[in-house]
Amino acid sequence: MRDLFTKSDTQKKLFFGVILGLISMLAALELALADRKYGLFTGGFGQSQAIDTFTERAIFLVGYISSIAMLVIGTWWIIVRLFRSKRSWPPLFFLATIVGGTYILLLALTFQLHQYFSDTMSFALMANLGGGSLTDALLFASNEIFLGAAALVLGLFAYIYMFRLLSRKFPVRADHLTWSAHGRTFIGLFVSTLLLAIAVPSASSNVQNGLNRTLAWGLFTQGANKLTDFDNDGYGWISSMPDRHPFNSARYPLALDIPANGIDEDGYGGDLQLVPITPQPPITLISGPRPHLILIVMESARYDVIGKRINGKPVAPNLEAIAQSGSLISPAFSHVGFTTASLKSLFGGALQPAKGSPSLFRELKSSGYEIAVFSGQPEDFGDISKTVGMRDNADIFFDGDRLKHLRAFSNGAQGSILIDEKHLLKAFADEYQQPSKWKQPQFLYFNFQSPHFPYFHEGMPLNLIDRPLPRSEISAGKRDQLQQTYWNAVHYSDQQLGELVSRLKRDGVWDNSVVVITGDHGEDLFEDGFLGHGHNINIRQNGTFLVTNRPGVAANGPIGMSDYRAIILALLKGEKPDIPAKPVLMTVGDLERPTQIGIAEGASNITSLRLDTGEACMVEKKQCANASGLTGDFKDRVDRLIRIWGSARWQNRAKPTRD
Repeated sequence: MRDLFTKSDTQKKLFFGVILGLISMLAALELALADRKYGLFTGGFGQSQAIDTFTERAIFLVGYISSIAMLVIGTWWIIVRLFRSKRSWPPLFFLATIVGGTYILLLALTFQLHQYFSDTMSFALMANLGGGSLTDALLFASNEIFLGAAALVLGLFAYIYMFRLLSRKFPVRADHLTWSAHGRTFIGLFVSTLLLAIAVPSASSNVQNGLNRTLAWGLFTQGANKLTDFDNDGYGWISSMPDRHPFNSARYPLALDIPANGIDEDGYGGDLQLVPITPQPPITLISGPRPHLILIVMESARYDVIGKRINGKPVAPNLEAIAQSGSLISPAFSHVGFTTASLKSLFGGALQPAKGSPSLFRELKSSGYEIAVFSGQPEDFGDISKTVGMRDNADIFFDGDRLKHLRAFSNGAQGSILIDEKHLLKAFADEYQQPSKWKQPQFLYFNFQSPHFPYFHEGMPLNLIDRPLPRSEISAGKRDQLQQTYWNAVHYSDQQLGELVSRLKRDGVWDNSVVVITGDHGEDLFEDGFLGHGHNINIRQNGTFLVTNRPGVAANGPIGMSDYRAIILALLKGEKPDIPAKPVLMTVGDLERPTQIGIAEGASNITSLRLDTGEACMVEKKQCANASGLTGDFKDRVDRLIRIWGSARWQNRAKPTRD
């Protein structure tokens, strides 16, 4: 090796050998992972836009190799020009380790993150997981982040040690040849990749979708998008949602489409045709006989809990008993799939209730109810309490913040505080010792958190399983054990529900109470390779249930969380709820800037559209295609979805704001 860098021909061969070897290694690794995860070349549900023709694969490989070669040569240019490392073996060492090591690390992090949350994960969605706070979302994953950071620091020390060791063993000599920067090659690759990024969306949406799932192409297109955002509306030519009107700041993807003006501002479904959207019910006061209201929310409890059996044992026997003597609506759909948005919809009766707008807490307080909150999570999380007036109107208030000294996990982030149900029931028993307490109508809100990720905490009994799956061992490969751990957590919440029901019956208030039990959203348990909620639209992530002790409650069609308030108010007035049949709108992310939209038009009839890739799905049929080429019923469903989403956005913009 001492003489290896003194011969020009050998040097050139070594340089190109390292470059080709590095590109080949990284490409083979990334494409194998991408095909296994996304079905990039083989297809499958969740990836209908497979790159499966000779032409598509040729275009893909040209774009992919161009982008990754540009990344490698660009890094080489930086090493030689900016770091002024030009001689002998160190530049090649830096190139192989910096590009190779960093790229592999990013691949590992990306695919591990997508293993849990799907490829729709973004900073905005992470913030939603943290109740609107990215900081809380990061704190929630602090254990994993700490381990990753520790490994990174150790790796850095090992890297420095290795370089010093090689420097001592193979010192750089003055007669070693210097390397050229290959700046022209880099410029050529940059221009070719830019031209491909502009041309590929028109050539093949399948290829565009596939390239967007790769690191080098994704990094390049993000930068190129900013460079081509000429009208400064946030979208350029190279965006995953390209701006087809680059010099008109009023027309871009996700722009508010003004109805019936002959212009398609957002580029979806033509000029918006408004459809009726159920408005938020006005404040309603309860007069005459006023039954108590007992509302229990079971975190992440799925629609299929009723009838679920694990090892022959019912998961929710108490819930099933109430449903059998009362009523069950299943599935009921969460509009967003996040706790904070779901609870706001439930209490406020709207997709996105404004702060200060009508809510169950405000109208029942005005109706003479005493209000008590017993919640296993912090209700200020994500502005739930402020939006619906929870803390302002509650006479008794126990939540995760007040009881945080009893939290199940040491993590102090709001999104990770979990209070065992037994502490909530003790607080309830202490506050309601005297029978006279029930002479005034009561509104009791319980929030049971045990079914929340990671689905087990110390002290939870193992009634359905022998061993829970620890958080550190959660992976798609242990799906069955994970699912049993989750259902055991739901069973524990159901046990505590049974304790609450027994207490209400013992105190003689059960028959004079409207009892409503629901989940706030569902949960994917690696059924399609995803874990969690709020990152893909399907019946598992968005589907939950509504159970009440009042018989005869049924729906004319699918219901969403925004329908709950009207149902509850009707029951409190002694009326039969009448919810008009209509599609239920769902979004991944905020209503204004979602990455995916969907509607439920039946128990399992769900249509979805990814706004970033254009992929539309008839979810129940596991049939997906690009939205631009649809015909027949599939096209009608997607057009209807776009109209409903556009109309909901228009209504949301037009609603009055309140302090």
